[in-house]
Amino acid sequence: MSSPDNDSRLIHHSYDGIEEYDNPMPRWWIILFWATIVFSIFYALNIGVGIGNGRIADYEADVAAWKAAHPEPENAASGDQLNALASSSLAVAAGKALFATNCASCHRADAGGLIGPNLTDDAWIHGSRPEDIHSIVVNGVLAKGMPPWGRLLKPTDIDQLTAYVLSLAGSNPPNAKAPEGPSGTQ
Repeated sequence: MSSPDNDSRLIHHSYDGIEEYDNPMPRWWIILFWATIVFSIFYALNIGVGIGNGRIADYEADVAAWKAAHPEPENAASGDQLNALASSSLAVAAGKALFATNCASCHRADAGGLIGPNLTDDAWIHGSRPEDIHSIVVNGVLAKGMPPWGRLLKPTDIDQLTAYVLSLAGSNPPNAKAPEGPSGTQ
């Protein structure tokens, strides 16, 4: 049985003899719900609510701080330094070991070219200057499938690897891949 006080809360329909009461949500819950909607609008519009400049400005400041703490590897070696390094037998030997480990799977052990281009001829796809070769090793050529080694190898390793590639000019290994780029001098 229902009391007269509860009859005012009773919803005037029944289903299979079951009657329902109208139990509204608590007022604090409704206020919190609408406050969340208002906050999400300010957040989406990047309006700095309270302290700060907004989420995008905070993100950009965080990225700038990270870049300041983690500088990009520099392409500091000049062409003269790389050519001098290519005449050093120790640097070339260290570069050859790095080449065998990291590059031979695409360029062959003798650098005659497999998936990657032939590195012993004078036809270079992306430039034949020492700085160009160094930049290609550091940044890679993702369109051609070459990974950027600048994030994986130390700068001295990249310099030695570049010196080794420079020392390969004119070695003409047997069954080398045909030239793929414009001819140039090293």
